[in-house]
Amino acid sequence: MNTKNIFKTFFLCLSVISLSFTLNAQELKPLRLGVAGVSHGHLHEVLIRLERGDFEIVGVAEPDEQLRVNNPLRKKVDSSLFYADLEEMLDKTKPEAVVAYGSIYDHLAIVEACAPRGIHVMVEKPLAVNMNHANRMARLARENNTLLLTNYETTWYDTNHEAYRLIKNENAIGKINRIEVYDGHEGPIEIGCGKEFTDWLTDPKLNGGGAVIDFGCYGANLVTWLMNGERPKSVYAILKQLKPDKYPKVDDDATILVEYPSATVQIMGSWNWPKGRKDMHIYGSEGYIYQDTPGSMRVYTHRKEKTTLPPKLKEPYNDSFYYLKAAVRKEIQVQPYDLSSLENNLIVVEILESAIKSAKSGKPVRF
Repeated sequence: MNTKNIFKTFFLCLSVISLSFTLNAQELKPLRLGVAGVSHGHLHEVLIRLERGDFEIVGVAEPDEQLRVNNPLRKKVDSSLFYADLEEMLDKTKPEAVVAYGSIYDHLAIVEACAPRGIHVMVEKPLAVNMNHANRMARLARENNTLLLTNYETTWYDTNHEAYRLIKNENAIGKINRIEVYDGHEGPIEIGCGKEFTDWLTDPKLNGGGAVIDFGCYGANLVTWLMNGERPKSVYAILKQLKPDKYPKVDDDATILVEYPSATVQIMGSWNWPKGRKDMHIYGSEGYIYQDTPGSMRVYTHRKEKTTLPPKLKEPYNDSFYYLKAAVRKEIQVQPYDLSSLENNLIVVEILESAIKSAKSGKPVRF
């Protein structure tokens, strides 16, 4: 090899090494994160991860002055990073992604501000208050090639993913014909949610509804995933006010029947359970799976029921913020109809909106 070729090879190796270091540095660099709103009770999900190092908060936007000054983030985030105006925060701090912790109604305005600036968004469940908002948000995200993810606690349950694997990879219970999903607790006021949270959570405009939205969304999300994004044939719902003294403006108990060509789904979301629950029963032609808790499940096959402890989910699929960072940095690809995906969550909102329409008319809503 002549001297010229030796130098070419040397500089090529240097370039590859330099690129490798650049990519590794980018992966290790914390995600620049903005927070839009601080009134959501799930804000503690940010707080408990602040010291972890995979993201850094570069700005917080909250229009309510009292909330802006009095919220848990003030103890851990410099006061200079708090803004009254979302667009000012975005322009001055340049986040890579924004997480939404205000009302569900606010999600649209957040996407309207972020998407044209090329900023990715992750909202707390559900995606939107209605299909009008959801479709506008989807159009903005697609036009600007930005991620629009929806976060659910149940997305990170080991048992839900093991149930999915058993059904899809092993055909463990045969063909699914019935799913029952149970979600909720004693009620947001009863369990001590803060007033700043319950003020909008129990408002039909700001939340889109009561328990039907707050807890009906979990079942709609999981079922859409298990059914591979299939759209239902119809939705029928009964919404009740069992505690009108506490929740005079919205329903506090929802039963949603979702009809598919091959399966019937019953989603029960309530603020009237005697204890908190997020469990699911999946029935097939050859057995059933009871997802009891995030870490324990029962599987019935071959006329025997066995309690199973599923394997732990691996990073970044075990945590919403790991997942967000990996998706933003293009280390993973968000698949259509994944639990966090836009495609899945558009169907979720359509199911919820149909449930509300059905409850008002007393008739099924056909898709």
